Amino acid sequence: MIEQLLTHGRTGSGNGRDPVRLGAFFAAYALNSVRIVNDATLYEAAGLDRRTSRSYTRLLTDLGVIAELPAWSSNRLKRLARGPKRYIADTGLWGAAVGADVELVMSDGDLLGRMIDTFVANQLRAEAVVDPTRPRLHHLRDRDGRHEVDVIADLGARGLIAIEIKADSAPKPADARHLAWLRDELGQQFKAGALLHTGPARYHLSDRIEAIPICSLWS
Repeated sequence: MIEQLLTHGRTGSGNGRDPVRLGAFFAAYALNSVRIVNDATLYEAAGLDRRTSRSYTRLLTDLGVIAELPAWSSNRLKRLARGPKRYIADTGLWGAAVGADVELVMSDGDLLGRMIDTFVANQLRAEAVVDPTRPRLHHLRDRDGRHEVDVIADLGARGLIAIEIKADSAPKPADARHLAWLRDELGQQFKAGALLHTGPARYHLSDRIEAIPICSLWS
């Protein structure tokens, strides 16, 4: 896969194939996967200009290698971050790109969290396409970084469902504090909150917020 991407990479200026620069851009993207970073962070890390970076982003998006969750916005909430949350669209590809094998991921909480976030977000993206409600997926983060919700499934006039993803087998109500904050801010527009976790049990956390095993996505 990576070799094919590099072989077919082209610069934004149309000067022909440049697998080295495309590889550098992909590596920068992978290192920032599951993060909210601006375009400049990516193209400067890869040693590219903005035009070439945009060209490579279009290429990798068209190939289904990367994906973005746009920022959610609301007239009821102020000072929200506007940048997209970026993802490598496959956990195996992400692991290979950042050099993270199973042993390393299982020994590093940050890498484990990012891998699980990547896996679940991509699963939700795939299911949203065939869901009859046609939810529009976003992420939410305020500019101060005090509140962040991994995925917002916007159902339009029917409200929204907020989703947090945790590498935890038995999350507690405190782990759902961002969901509770959003519920309290939005009132009835907030239909439900789900804290997706790695454990086996589903249970109630607070009003309209449930802890739900990640494996429930397939049941």
